Formats: sequence, C-alpha cells, structure tokens
Amino acid sequence: MDIGLVLQTDPPASLLIERMKRAEAAGFSHGWTFDSVVLWQEPFVVYSRILAETERMVVGPMVTNPSTRTWEVTASLFATLNDMYGNRTVCGIGRGDSAMRVAGRKPATLGRLSEAMHAIKELAEGRETVVDGTAMRIPWVKEGASLPVWMGAYGPKALALTGRQADGFILQLADPYLTEWMVKAVRDAAVAAGRDPGEVKICVAAPAYVTEDDSPQALAHAREQCRWFGGMVGNHVADLVGQYGESSGLVPHALTAYIKERQGYDYRHHGRSGNPDTAFVPDEIVDRFCLIGPPEAQVAKLEQLRDLGVDQFAVYAMHDAVESTIDAYGARVIPAVS
Repeated sequence: MDIGLVLQTDPPASLLIERMKRAEAAGFSHGWTFDSVVLWQEPFVVYSRILAETERMVVGPMVTNPSTRTWEVTASLFATLNDMYGNRTVCGIGRGDSAMRVAGRKPATLGRLSEAMHAIKELAEGRETVVDGTAMRIPWVKEGASLPVWMGAYGPKALALTGRQADGFILQLADPYLTEWMVKAVRDAAVAAGRDPGEVKICVAAPAYVTEDDSPQALAHAREQCRWFGGMVGNHVADLVGQYGESSGLVPHALTAYIKERQGYDYRHHGRSGNPDTAFVPDEIVDRFCLIGPPEAQVAKLEQLRDLGVDQFAVYAMHDAVESTIDAYGARVIPAVS
C-alpha cells in the first residue's frame, strides 16, 4: 500500500515544501494538495518546487475541477511539470466543492466532468481532442507522456462514472464498511464498461492523527483535531440527500444518517481544525471516517482497507501534529503496510 500526504497550500509555501520533503524521506509516495485558489495559494506553482526538491514523489490536486481553469490550461500545467520532472503528476478531479461554492458558482455536472477528464488526459498525453467544439492538440508534448486521472466520488452516478472512465478512484473517508460498498460500485461499473476493474486504482483519503497511546485524553484531543473532516464530507452527503433522498437505498444510510443536525457551512473554515460548523459531527463518525490512535491502531485499520483493495491511503494532515504524524508514519506505519 502506498501512503500519500495531503496538505493545504497555506502561505508560506516554503513550509509545505519542507513538509513534502520530510514526507518523501519518511517513505510517502504522493504529495497532494487542495485546489481552491480563493482559499489557498495556487497549487501548480508550488508543485514545481516540490518536484524540484524531491526525487520520487508524485504530486497532484485532491481535487481540481472542470471549471476553475479551462481544460487546455489544466492539461498544459500537468504536461509542463511532466516534461520538466518526468511523469510525476496525477490529476485528482471532481465536480468542485469549495473551489466553486466559495466563488458563488455551482459544481460541474457529471457530464461536464466526464468531458473534462477525457480532454485533460488526451491533451496532457499529446493526443488531439475537442474542447468546447474546437479540435486541439498540445504539439510539444513528448511521446511517452502520461497523466493518470483519478476521480473523487460518493454518489451512485459519480461512482459509476469513475468505474467507466477514471484511472483511479478517490474516496474521502476511511470507513471500512463504506469503502467496501463504494469500491464494489466502482468495480462493478468498470466491469459493465468492459474494463479490467483491477486497473482502477483505489485511493482512500482521510485525516490521520497519531497519538502516543490510546488514553481517553489523547483520543479526545485527536478527535477534536479531526472533527472538521466530518463537516467537509457532510457537504457532499447533503448534496446526495438532496438529489436521491435519505431512504432511496441508492446511498448507504451509514453515510447519510449523521448530517441530520447539520445547520450549514462557512467555507472560511473549510478543512481546518476547530471549524465551528462541525459541532454536529459525533465522535463515532470521527472514529469511522478517520484514523485516530497509536501506530498499531493505524496499521490495523490500514490493513483492513488494504484487504478491501485500497492501493493508497492519503493522510490529511490539517491538525496540530503534522510533523509528528509524518515521522510516526515513516518509522512505524509505512514499514508495516508497504
């Protein structure tokens, strides 16, 4: 199992770059960032520095969207980085949550997302495609250029699109029951589309907070540092409930039940510990969705996820123990699961 690190591009960029270098030295394979350029700094500028100062780390957004940048711009950004540093990028993409809503726009439709995924991949790998009715090709892309496109999804239609088209599936929660349910949906869709389901990489992304022990005090602090994640996931769940209803059977009750007390969401606190809009998230959800506790507990849950077909676990490190979590993973978790 690969282990990735997910950070926000808060200034100063130099701190993020140092943390990514520390992560590579600890054995992390991927360096991911959020991509909401109103809330944080432009990630593609930072990727260039990360790639320049690391040797093997693969970088990319978790996740970009079809609307913030035109598709040929997104493709050219990835293709430029790959030309400079080798094929060391991955395009994580979704409909757009914080990047779109904070700018007063709606997330893209799945149809638009599908078109964008195809166009970005074709252009970044040097092939001709059509963008908004115009045929185009990036002529300087060299033979052998490669850009995996991994899609973030929760709902049944999005999971089906992932299985039909994407190179990888990004699931932003680490609950084994929901992971099994959603991985099956993606793989079934891949089979129905005539694809080898094993070719679709599975990445689970969630906060991990490593404690020294499993004392009530240590676990309580870790939960408070990671409670924001249940609020972030709740944004997507609220969309699903609005579209499909809570009792449709199309979305697992284990995913939707906890948002009943949700009152709204202020993106100024998005992805940050202490988010006041996440008080509705119970401890049970934090424990299910995140990895909380000493290294041995983290390894045990990662082994569960690996047995379900997960190829990578990406650590959201938006809390007060970023460096110690990186170091603990390098010393006691990565050697046990890699």
